Amino acid sequence: MSYYERHVFFCLNQRDGGEACCARHEAQAAFDHCKSRVKAAGLAGPGKVRVNRAGCLDRCAGGPVLVVYPEATWYTYVDREDIDEIVDRHLVRGEVVERLQLPPDVGR
Repeated sequence: MSYYERHVFFCLNQRDGGEACCARHEAQAAFDHCKSRVKAAGLAGPGKVRVNRAGCLDRCAGGPVLVVYPEATWYTYVDREDIDEIVDRHLVRGEVVERLQLPPDVGR
């Protein structure tokens, strides 16, 4: 068994010069909201879920992005409601939220 059942990484990378990056899409607010929702749902901690900051995940063209492991499910999101859906469906029920999945060919 893994130390965490699921690990969520949010790209919070900031790029200069107008380059695409997740930080320009309110990624910090989404991270904070997700972390808060996970704690409130009693999902945080060993054997459960860990929500972490990440630097560039190299999928900038699809930003903002997050990835859930061990499934290696990549998501894009627009607002808090999208984050709520990822928490409620993927982290609580183990269902992939297909409408928010990042296509596999989206890179930097």
